[in-house]
Amino acid sequence: MRSKTYAGIDLGSNSCKILICDEKGKKLFLKNAQTRLAEGMYQENKITDEAFNRGLKCFFEYRQLLDKYNVEPKNMRAITTAACRTAKNGAEFVKKVYDESHISLEIIDGLEEAKLNLKGAMEHVLGKSKYVVVYDLGGASTEVTLATNAKNPEIIYSVSIPWGARNSSEAFNLVEYSGENASKLRKEVDGYMNEFLENADLKKHEDILFIATSSTPLRLVSMINNFGEYDREKADGLKMNKEKMDKAIDGILYSKREELAKNPYIGDKRSYIFIAACVIFKQIYDRLGLEEVTASLKSAKDGIVADLIERDQKANIMLKSKNNGKTK
Repeated sequence: MRSKTYAGIDLGSNSCKILICDEKGKKLFLKNAQTRLAEGMYQENKITDEAFNRGLKCFFEYRQLLDKYNVEPKNMRAITTAACRTAKNGAEFVKKVYDESHISLEIIDGLEEAKLNLKGAMEHVLGKSKYVVVYDLGGASTEVTLATNAKNPEIIYSVSIPWGARNSSEAFNLVEYSGENASKLRKEVDGYMNEFLENADLKKHEDILFIATSSTPLRLVSMINNFGEYDREKADGLKMNKEKMDKAIDGILYSKREELAKNPYIGDKRSYIFIAACVIFKQIYDRLGLEEVTASLKSAKDGIVADLIERDQKANIMLKSKNNGKTK
């Protein structure tokens, strides 16, 4: 009997990630494709033709991978987040993806996105504190979530900030740093952080560990530890303190785009959105009052695969119990 394989696909506003695992959760394949779905979307709130085609090309490639690893439709889940949630032609894109690749793409809300990110990111800190705060900085939204630190975490409060690296860079003209424009973005983020801090009441929930997903913290970890280049696998699970993050970000904010493009930790494509990403990232960790954060490569795609494997494990336990009952 051929062993089962599972897949999670997470289409964000800047990249599309796929993770394929065996039934024990062992990674068989991982890829992060730079689809830049939200690039140029801000003005008309539409996915541009260029981004539309990049996305379709990515899913055509992912279809071949799903077939290669014999992933059955019931054992995979593909999600998309803020870009398709808000774009006027988001539903059209989802339909086209299915027509051309037979991958059913599910538009999820901010809470479901937070749940999956939480599930995926917990690995590095599971059981090491009573609570966790996970924040995921995407291309067009940022989720901040307080939850219990458990195998099946309970969300206490979550907020979805409608600003991420891609859309805020375009909306606030932050390809290069402007104090005035950065201040406007910080004010926007603050409105949502005020809501989060009031409702989450972090002082009431002591013993908290902080986790940051997405490439921004992973790039900062690579930079702070002098890896020589961006290495997300090596950075995964490592910690950064506030002093070192502040120093790294200060060095980035006043760099020209051309300098960021040549930076081995950032690169050309990321150079257009990294200033905005750092403004959001720092504003959130300042408001949270954290002194240390764990960077995590694991996020929604990992949460999807974990959920699918757990589903089948529970089904097998129930089947065995039922069969044992019949033999008595």
